[in-house]
Parts: sequence; structure tokens; C-alpha cells
Amino acid sequence: MSRPELSIAREFEAALAWWHAAGVDCDYAGDATAWLADVPLAKPTADANKAGSSRGGSAQAPGPASESVAARSLPAAPPSPPATLRRDLLGESPPQDLAAFRDWWMTAQGIDTARAFPRIAPRGEAEAALMVLVPQPEEADRDRLLSGPQGRLLANILGAIGLDESAVYIAAALPCHTPMADLAMLAAGGMDAVTAHHISLVRPARVIAFGTGLAPMLGANEAEQPLREINHAGGKAPVMVSETLDSLMEMPRLKARFWRRWTQWSPPL
Repeated sequence: MSRPELSIAREFEAALAWWHAAGVDCDYAGDATAWLADVPLAKPTADANKAGSSRGGSAQAPGPASESVAARSLPAAPPSPPATLRRDLLGESPPQDLAAFRDWWMTAQGIDTARAFPRIAPRGEAEAALMVLVPQPEEADRDRLLSGPQGRLLANILGAIGLDESAVYIAAALPCHTPMADLAMLAAGGMDAVTAHHISLVRPARVIAFGTGLAPMLGANEAEQPLREINHAGGKAPVMVSETLDSLMEMPRLKARFWRRWTQWSPPL
């Protein structure tokens, strides 16, 4: 039995149905594409010019109509990204101690970054020998910050450093686990001020930030040195910026880099 001829329209409809069944219903690209741009007009050839001259017609300068056609044939410029709206998340009466901050962290309006995950409180005491800052809680965290594999790695790191976990203040820059979090945008929206206030309440002797993306939360950019200082209400604290804990777990060479930085940065605690 011969297969029936399929029209182009039928083949196109079948292809769309196949992609839709596969769960793909959108086309994503990094650059803007002018899908509906007019095809640029072909340049007249020398023979065509001669033919036009033989008919007695003279070439005319391009007018407004031809210019509008040329303009429509150009790809559209990508739109400028909207400016991030900065908000005063702490309000007129920011929390004045860590107990008040924890209550605010768990209940404040406007700092939720992912409603599907619970908020997780920081843990530790003020004037800690070390403050550990991570981008966000682990996905499985429910009652305790860093209760999974990242927390176990951190415990091993602290043991190798020679610090008991009770001497360490452990906090996240975001209150809940947030897939694909844009830390720079959130910092520009006001979360950097929240982080700065948090550090000022802790008054740590020093800070380790696990995640180069945390630089905007610390009022810096990623190009700055990984070893630096941060100002807070109680004075200054040395800051060491490292890769995230999950990156350290996946790539052993990053652990070696972490220990090199640590040995440069760490007189006895």
C-alpha cells in the first residue's frame, strides 16, 4: 500500500504535536531574533539598471517608503532589563538583637524568595569566633539550617580547623531554599542591607562566605579579592569568600583551593 502524500502544512502540524507531547511548548534563545522581520530587498543588478534606463526611467533616490521597509528588515534591539526596585526590607524599626532578628527572619513580609520551601532560622550566638554564611538553606532543611550533606561537610571542615560548632554562627543569605536564586538581583533589591544588619548583630571575629555569588550580599563584586574585610556596627571582620559547599563536595580541586586560602587567612582562632 502506498503512503499518502503529506502536505507541508500537515508535516508542520505533526512536528508541533510531537514537540508538544514531549513537553516543549516554548522556544528559548539567549539573543533576540526577529522572526517576523521582512526579507531585505535584493539589490538591483547592472543588467536591471540598464533595462530601466532603456525604458526611459531614471533611478530615484530612496524615499521615506523605501527607508521604512529597510528599517523593518533590521532585527529588533533587545529590550533593556528592568531596573531592580530597591526596598527597605528592615523597615523603620529593625531588630536590635539576634533573638529579635530570628523572629523577624521567620515572619517578616517581603523576604520570601520561594513559597514552596519553609524559612529556616540561623543558629549560633553573638560574638562568635566564626560566622559561616551560605547562600540558602539546603533543599531538605525543615527545622535546622544545613541539616543535610552540606552540613556534614561543614562539620568536617570545622573539625579540621579546630573549631567546635558551638563557637560558630551559621546563617544563610536567604530565608528559604530558592532554586535558581539570582543573588545579585536580590541583593540590589535590599537583601544586602539585611545581611549587613545580620552581621552587625552577630559581631563575629571573622566570616567565611561559602559562595562567590554572595559577594553582592557583602557589598562587593565578584572581581574583588577572596580575602578582605567587612565593616559592621561592632567594627571590622576579616572575610574569606570560597566556593559553595556543594561545589566543594563535587570537585576535590576546590577543596585544595579552600585550604590554601584558609592557611593564608587564618592565624590561630
